[in-house]
Amino acid sequence: MHNLIMRRVEVTEDYRPLSDRRLVMSGEICAPPFNPGPVFFRGDNGGDVPWIAGETHFWKRCDLSEFYVKGPPGAVITIIGGPW
Repeated sequence: MHNLIMRRVEVTEDYRPLSDRRLVMSGEICAPPFNPGPVFFRGDNGGDVPWIAGETHFWKRCDLSEFYVKGPPGAVITIIGGPW
């Protein structure tokens, strides 16, 4: 059985993880086109990696608790996938 993961994460001005616990999934992580500006993921070297509004990437077997994101007020990240 496959469980569906669908989330809308409100971004804050400080880095925070996409999940507060270990959650391994495959699917799409998206910065929707209506975001007021870019959101920033923390890169593996600690630097900011900007995602512009409308940017989407597919990930396989990633742990959402290891993805840290920040951005302007009103920005969100959407997540659609599952534990497959």
